Amino acid sequence: MVLLLLPAGVVARGVTAEEIAPGIYLRPGIQEEFAPPNHGHIANIGFIVGNQAVAVIDTGSTLNEGLWLRRLIREVTDLPIAYVILTHMHPDHSLGAAAFRQDEPEYIGHKQLSGALASRQSVYLNRMNQILGIMAKGTEMVLPTRTVDVGEVLKLDLGGRGLYLRGYPTAHTNNDLSVYDDKTGTLWLSDLLFVERIPVMDGSLRGWLKIIGELGDRGCVQVAADSAPPLKAEASEGCKTVKRIVPGHGPVVTQWKQALGDQRRYLEIIATGIRKIIKQGGTIPEAVASVGLEERDKWLLFDQFHGRNVTAVFAELEWE
Repeated sequence: MVLLLLPAGVVARGVTAEEIAPGIYLRPGIQEEFAPPNHGHIANIGFIVGNQAVAVIDTGSTLNEGLWLRRLIREVTDLPIAYVILTHMHPDHSLGAAAFRQDEPEYIGHKQLSGALASRQSVYLNRMNQILGIMAKGTEMVLPTRTVDVGEVLKLDLGGRGLYLRGYPTAHTNNDLSVYDDKTGTLWLSDLLFVERIPVMDGSLRGWLKIIGELGDRGCVQVAADSAPPLKAEASEGCKTVKRIVPGHGPVVTQWKQALGDQRRYLEIIATGIRKIIKQGGTIPEAVASVGLEERDKWLLFDQFHGRNVTAVFAELEWE
């Protein structure tokens, strides 16, 4: 009866999982804003199957989207869903989490995730109800039962398959988490990387640039905690080869240094332009009207989000 809440035709718009690497399934998000025609299915979500258990990575925008993801999992395997990993607070990634309560998984997120979700609960839920209507029926917020702190790495064992979860300093948000699959070299970076769609700033530009810069320069992903000895790229068991990255929005990338470089270019253009305007005593409206406009043709949804990015970054850099 619950599945009847989902409007007809939803399968045609992105509720099919692709096996992007052995045992890793991705349901690609639609490169749009929230709207009834796309049912809120705008983020990349998916799951990883081990020999003994399944880990879900992000759950979609609504209870219904989460239930569809659970159904897709059950079409692949009957193994227990042991973990639901929420990579950050944004509703397109987190609000389907209640669909998995019946499985009694550990809900895992960044140490800052609970506070971030709790403070935005009414805003997020009201927004989903206003935009999606009956498609958002039954949606509720679920907080993590286990957390990963900044610089900490948590290893999960799915049975013959290790996942490494890392908590980051403030970047895209103040509660970003990545997942690395040791078996296939897949890094699920979520919204720390946007591909084709314009990056969205809801944290710290300087922090975000630092993270993607270090990953690109190192050429591998650090799976040791920050308290461990310094790593040499490709020379330590604590720094693992990345064969592909799953972004929060957009296609999976194997030429991932180029994708990181594209995002880095956009963020640095914004930073440079805003610093110049601040130095000249300019204002936020002046920055919005002039900074980074040369990037318009390079990103989907540029007009919807670029001005917000400039406004947020101006507020950050004004006091540096």
